[in-house]
Amino acid sequence: MTVQGASAGHRWVDDHAGPVVRPYAVTGGRARPVAGRFDLISLVKATRNDVASEVGLGPEHLAIVGLCQRIQSVAEIAAHLDLPVGTVRVLLGDLVARSLVQIRAPHSTVGVPDHSIFEAVISGLRAL
Repeated sequence: MTVQGASAGHRWVDDHAGPVVRPYAVTGGRARPVAGRFDLISLVKATRNDVASEVGLGPEHLAIVGLCQRIQSVAEIAAHLDLPVGTVRVLLGDLVARSLVQIRAPHSTVGVPDHSIFEAVISGLRAL
């Protein structure tokens, strides 16, 4: 569908959402975050609640800060905003660089049991 006076090649629109913006346009063509590494289960918390006065933030940045007033995972943010995870990671990198969000990485799997425990469990199950 096109808007009156605009050809199909010049403007994309969606009946309900308005203009369609490609993910690379949201990130300015960037594919990697400027700061931080973000796992799908990394937890994000906003450090401030009023960021509307920040220069250079897009509506997606503001939406992330709004969502992250309560702790959210990277996957939840992507789902709520209906954006690809890669795009959300780039936007989060922008916010981390400005100290507008804090990221808590998932806990590491230090102390994973050795194979003898798994073998004992398997032997016990076979004995049943």
